[in-house]
Amino acid sequence: MSEKAAADPVGTARRIKSLLDRAGIEDKDALRVEGEGGLAYASGLPVEDVQALLRGESLPQSDGGGADSVEDRHRRVVARIVFLRRTRLRTSPDGQRRAYSLADIAAGAGTSAQWLDKMLKTGKAPNLDHAAGIADFFGEGIEFLVAEPAEALDRVLQRIHKDLLERTVARQDADIERLRGTERAGGSGITGVEGGAGSPGSDLGIVGYAARALADVPDDTAQPIIALIESIARRSREERARESR
Repeated sequence: MSEKAAADPVGTARRIKSLLDRAGIEDKDALRVEGEGGLAYASGLPVEDVQALLRGESLPQSDGGGADSVEDRHRRVVARIVFLRRTRLRTSPDGQRRAYSLADIAAGAGTSAQWLDKMLKTGKAPNLDHAAGIADFFGEGIEFLVAEPAEALDRVLQRIHKDLLERTVARQDADIERLRGTERAGGSGITGVEGGAGSPGSDLGIVGYAARALADVPDDTAQPIIALIESIARRSREERARESR
């Protein structure tokens, strides 16, 4: 069994910036650290920890030994439960946003308010079932509570990268359809594309154009885009073949 890849928030952030630049997408909030919806909010980490991790720095362990101790894990889970309660607010009938009561959280997590209050005061993390219930109450998975800092941040960055990649693919899909429409209307289509309008050579030219345009993009970003374009071209050829029968 292969080992789980180490979290690399710096590398993932770099790929996000590269993808934004190459796709021509302006998204100033993509790597925003502070505020609701920012990296700190989404990862459950303090702002200063997120900033340090993005600089490539390692966060000090509280036990000083470099190991993720049981006490560290308990403290992390409790701290993130407190973080969720502080940041995921409910809207009251008067329009004000307030923290959920312990009774609300306990009812949603299948436990008691007394137990939850004791857990928060003692700093001893709940078992996985109760932890999962609390995380789910706030719309998060158990990973939000238990992930180590670098992993927690990288998990958020990976989601951002995936979303940007999907947006990029959607834009390129639309561009390809527009170019195909130009070719079908008798236009010149893409410069350097061999073959007449709607010909297999045209489809291959589109794929080649995409491959050249993405030549400097990291493989893990470029390959899914090229694969999708190839898939679109293949479906187009199959549809034309069926229509010509």
